Formats: sequence, C-alpha cells, structure tokens
Amino acid sequence: MALVGAGMVAAGPVLVYEGVHGQGMIKNELKAQEIAFPADKAQLPEALQKYAGQHVTTGSDAKAYADLIATHVAKATGGKTYSEVSSEWIAGGRKDEQLGQARQTAFMGETLRGSLMSAYQAEQVTWLVIALGALFIALGAVLGVTAFSLRTRKIVVPSSPEALVGEHLPVS
Repeated sequence: MALVGAGMVAAGPVLVYEGVHGQGMIKNELKAQEIAFPADKAQLPEALQKYAGQHVTTGSDAKAYADLIATHVAKATGGKTYSEVSSEWIAGGRKDEQLGQARQTAFMGETLRGSLMSAYQAEQVTWLVIALGALFIALGAVLGVTAFSLRTRKIVVPSSPEALVGEHLPVS
C-alpha cells in the first residue's frame, strides 16, 4: 500500500505538469493563428457579443468562434449541412454554381469548426489530466498515511508475569 501511495504521489505532479504544459501549447497555437472576433458587436450573435474584438487564445474562445462559424455556415447554406448541400449538388449533376459555392463554404466552415472544437476538447482533456494529477497526489497521500498507521508494531513481551503488575506493555 505504501509503494502504491508513493507511486501515486510521484505520478500526480507529472500529470499536473503535463496538463498545464498542454494548455500552454494550445494557447500558443491559437495565438499563432491570430483569430479574432469582429470588433463590431452587431456582427456577432447576441450570445457571442461579449467576445467582440477579442483574440481566440483558449479552448473556450475556440468553441465560441466555432459557434460563430456555425452561424455563418448556416446562413450561407440556408441551414443545410455540408452533407445535405453536397448531396443536392451531386443530384443536380454538379452544374449549379451557387450550390457548388455553398458546398465549398460548408466544407471549409465545417473543417474550421472541427479544428477549433478540437482545441476546445484538448483544453478540456488537459483540465481532466490536471484534476487526475491532484487526485493521484491526494489518494497517494491517503494510502501512505494508511499504510503507516497499519504498519506492524513490535511488541515487547515481559520476561515474567510479575512485570505486568501495574505496568503497561511497552510498545515500540
């Protein structure tokens, strides 16, 4: 039990470090992309107006921007998914230029959304890894304390029964 506890206490900080390191990598990559919300609140859906003018630097920001892209794609395709627009374009003989353009817009938008949602999900996983690291540290400490309290104690047996009168057994 003590060895498992020690292993968990040792593994916990590694998990915490990796989670924090992962968050830093996500933040750096998003910053490098230089994605920014429009500065004009009127260009944003009401739920996203608090992001006006801000740069995307966190997974949560990336999810919000993915939501913005979803509104643009829905507007460009009349609320249809890429699959629906593509099927309609193919069924029409691939000749409708407007439908072809909507198909391309939907494809690019959904691809960008997928990338941004991946950043959001990766950030969520890093929080999970950090929490697991903290849990490992706590559980490892509990196992260590428990193992220490359950350790075998050496009992000294007195040399004669008379030594027990009025005395307690010495424990070491």
